[in-house]
Amino acid sequence: MQPLANRLLTEHQLKDPEPRHPLRLSICEACLLLQITDTIPPVELFSDYVYFSSVSDFLLQHVAKACQSHQRRFGLNAGSFVVEVASNDGYLLRNFVAAGIPCLGIEPAANIAVVAQKKGVPTINRFFNTALAEELRSEGRTADILIAHNVMGHVPDTNDFVQGLATLLKPGGHAILEFPYARDMIDHAEFDTIYHEHVFYFTILALQPLFARHGLEIVDVERLAIHGGSLRIYAAHKGTHPIAPSVSQLLAEEKACGMDRVDWYTRFGDRVRKIRTDLTALLGRLKSKGHSVAAYGASAKGSTLLNFCGLGAETIDFVVDRSPAKQGRLTPGTHLPIVPAEQLAARRPDFALLLTWNFAEEILQQQQHYRDLGGRFIIPLPEVRVV
Repeated sequence: MQPLANRLLTEHQLKDPEPRHPLRLSICEACLLLQITDTIPPVELFSDYVYFSSVSDFLLQHVAKACQSHQRRFGLNAGSFVVEVASNDGYLLRNFVAAGIPCLGIEPAANIAVVAQKKGVPTINRFFNTALAEELRSEGRTADILIAHNVMGHVPDTNDFVQGLATLLKPGGHAILEFPYARDMIDHAEFDTIYHEHVFYFTILALQPLFARHGLEIVDVERLAIHGGSLRIYAAHKGTHPIAPSVSQLLAEEKACGMDRVDWYTRFGDRVRKIRTDLTALLGRLKSKGHSVAAYGASAKGSTLLNFCGLGAETIDFVVDRSPAKQGRLTPGTHLPIVPAEQLAARRPDFALLLTWNFAEEILQQQQHYRDLGGRFIIPLPEVRVV
């Protein structure tokens, strides 16, 4: 039973019962699609949101590099049209705005869409679906490039989402999607990737029939290191572009390692429970010796980890985060106070549990002063270690 991972609380809200929901991961034995079985309506999750992509310097560098690559690869110019689904605060599309390439962001969170608009990124405050795609198409606004970073797994109706991509995409266009790769999630026991916003966890084995159902095909694929291991796939209308060898190669790798068999997935649970045992044992030893412990990153991933491991105020004194939108709030379920990242060096806890371990390199550099003062980080995944 887990609270909603991005539902950060105010002190005033503590007087009310906090909703908790079952969080269960299942696999379809027919199509091998990983998914949670208890979904929350998207309007409840995303209409008012606290995650601003621009907070991460590493993520900004990642998308800037991607936009430059897309611009060169597809010859984008002032006559092109780029659309991004779940465009957040304009962190990605601002690169196309700067290059003079017409673009449009589609962002369901009203508070975040306003921030993007103020930055000069054309943004509409809507949920993306086939109906919206048809509306934009009727206005002549079809996309040469249709980008969807870390959103497809959030959408309960995958068929409607992919049909929307097919509807909005020009005949010769490309849909470019990034999302955490289920293979890396399983291989590295990244159980904190699982929360109610993430309905699906994708492999090429599961995606190929889904795209084919809507007249699209995957024409290229890249493996990325970001977010603990992600895929970037390029999809197009069937028969409009040659299929790169990378697609068949990755499909063959998935089959070779056993991802076409259910038992490959079911071993995941045992590895996750071992991490919980190892982490709670380490923290218990540290606390018994009188050490102080804080945490870095009031992330959704962190919410899953803290609540699954039962780590609250008896173990962790506070959580630091760079995002002003999160500071002054309390973590879901565990109700730990969230304070500015500078407080790590100011308060100098002996250890800091790194909840946003997927940005470990960036954070360890940013917190060098804390480390110079003797502070040490606990990295929980893929195995518990102290640095």
